[in-house]
Amino acid sequence: MQPTNLDHHRIRARRADFACDGEVRYAPVKSLWFSGMAAAALVGGYFFFRWDALALFVVSTACVLLFGHSLGSHRQLIHHSFQCPGWLRRTLIYCGVLVGLAGPLGILRQHELRDYAQRLPICHDYLRHGRSFWTDAWWQLHCDLHLTHPPRIQLEPLVANDRFLHWLEKTWMLQQLPVAMLFYLWGGWAFVFWGVCARVTAGVLGHWLIGWFAHNRGAMNYEVRGAAVQGRNIPWTSLLTMGESWHNNHHAFPGSARLGLAPGEWDPGWWMLMLLERCGLVWDLRLPESLPPRPELVKARSMVR
Repeated sequence: MQPTNLDHHRIRARRADFACDGEVRYAPVKSLWFSGMAAAALVGGYFFFRWDALALFVVSTACVLLFGHSLGSHRQLIHHSFQCPGWLRRTLIYCGVLVGLAGPLGILRQHELRDYAQRLPICHDYLRHGRSFWTDAWWQLHCDLHLTHPPRIQLEPLVANDRFLHWLEKTWMLQQLPVAMLFYLWGGWAFVFWGVCARVTAGVLGHWLIGWFAHNRGAMNYEVRGAAVQGRNIPWTSLLTMGESWHNNHHAFPGSARLGLAPGEWDPGWWMLMLLERCGLVWDLRLPESLPPRPELVKARSMVR
């Protein structure tokens, strides 16, 4: 039985079993992008190591993860969990592209497919991070899933008609070049290897690591009954992920702008949204109590495995 809250999902599927039938294939562009960045980060980072370059890596990675991935790509573009001026929305989404995962529409489509599939009773192991650590690493970093009966993804006009998003989708890899040129003029090759190659490598690798652990290990505050996989919270990475590691909370309340819901659940993304709200730059922040009820959601004992 399809969960009731999927009736208004972006995914439109003709077959109930579409999320199970598919083939994982090697994706050369995706693989070469990650492998090339990782190789450049390891080799160039070693031969051009400087402490100021390492500091640039830390600061730039934190900035794109906070403003780009967490606020721009995830909480705004995908979930519309807060409202903001158009210029700020596009700035945050642009920062999300600099993480190096994909273009904004590619990120949105992949998220929607996983989100829909994981709420079904069963789905492909690729979509649920359901294989061993090393198999999933190969799949997620170097391969794509080709579904036999792919669903249609219906985008709302705000996204579908935004030419800026379509331009970013076509040029997302090239967006690293202006940053690389700026860093080169500022600090030479050390800043390029650490500020671009190492940052992209950390963003892509970290995104997969959190995805695997957040669907296989960790505590649960809530259970989504009938779902193929449960999200899990990873407390010790909450600062590193800008709050994105409260994944069990997110599975329970995907439209919430706040991910760390309980006392002690640190959520830097939420802290920044509250600061921006005080500055008048964001508004209409959605919280669990303002979301539609979910009959399939129940409280769970804190389960760790």
